[in-house]
Amino acid sequence: MPVTRIVLVAGARPNFMKIAPLMRVLSADPAFEPILVHTGQHYDRNMSGQFFSDLRIPEPRYHLEAGGGSHAVQTAEIMKRIEPVLLKELPKAILVVGDVNSTVAGALVATKLGIEVIHAEAGLRSFDRMMPEEINRIVTDSISDLLLVTEESGRENLLREGVSENRIHVVGNLMIDSLRTHLDQALKSDPGQRLGVREKKFGLVTLHRPANVDDPKQLVEISSALEAISLDLDLYWPVHPRTRTRLIENGITLSERIHLIDPLGYLDFLWAQANAFVILTDSGGVQEESTVLRTPCLTLRDNTERPVTITSGSNRLAGTSKDSILAAWKELLAHPPAGTIPPLWDGKAGERCLEVLRKHFAAPLSD
Repeated sequence: MPVTRIVLVAGARPNFMKIAPLMRVLSADPAFEPILVHTGQHYDRNMSGQFFSDLRIPEPRYHLEAGGGSHAVQTAEIMKRIEPVLLKELPKAILVVGDVNSTVAGALVATKLGIEVIHAEAGLRSFDRMMPEEINRIVTDSISDLLLVTEESGRENLLREGVSENRIHVVGNLMIDSLRTHLDQALKSDPGQRLGVREKKFGLVTLHRPANVDDPKQLVEISSALEAISLDLDLYWPVHPRTRTRLIENGITLSERIHLIDPLGYLDFLWAQANAFVILTDSGGVQEESTVLRTPCLTLRDNTERPVTITSGSNRLAGTSKDSILAAWKELLAHPPAGTIPPLWDGKAGERCLEVLRKHFAAPLSD
């Protein structure tokens, strides 16, 4: 079997936990030459560099330093910068993960160059096209040659959209591979004192989606709910830079029991998730991680593209109004969710991905 060169694209924090197990299994297999490209969509030390260190991801061969900007500007910049890399390396395939702008940008450029596209975490749907990530998912899946799926809903969505069944493979969740690999290390580190977490019972907050952060009315609703919940327990909030800016711009002040802290590295955040009494988030990845950790999670959205975290896991949709969030909080206190771990979220998704890739490139699939 000839060596197959694959370019792996990562750009934002949610990507890194999925890329790490793929780099590990591909680098160890002489049949593959993985080339890691960091687009620089998250470009400061706290937003990406610490994750590379914590996850022991090798230094990227290419760092595109695309930076921020609007969705259009950022996507276009990544496309401009990744095209010369693909033309130079001429890989057999590009592998993109998740649903960020780096994902769709890499897939679009590769497709137009006649390079196969592999999408890991394919098929997830919120059915809300107001979410930029939903557009990225739909576009990426529509032009992908091989679709690696985390949960059954993803397979069903792709089949409904007309994707050939032989291109779809349910492999499990790469993010959970990283969690299971690093959990013991994270729990032993016990960074509570360093992070300022003094209470044994505390809540963890993450908030970054534009619909929640950029709409002043929405941000006030959520902040008001957090204020009320903080009367029951202290909340620790690693604040996304854009979220911190919006809080300041809108003059939102929070009680002393809501602790705003800097973004956390992977291991510190994993420790916080595992030890929290509850997580309040609008992050898709946190819904998945909290499910495996069996930490109760209230998702501050009206929908989720990860329904298995609700049907099997410990996640519940809380909506985005003060009243709906507080109602979900009261329900959680009265009936704490136990939750189970979804199928194939066992830490072996990377190995299953490798098996699919070996079979695919040994005998490429036909329609």
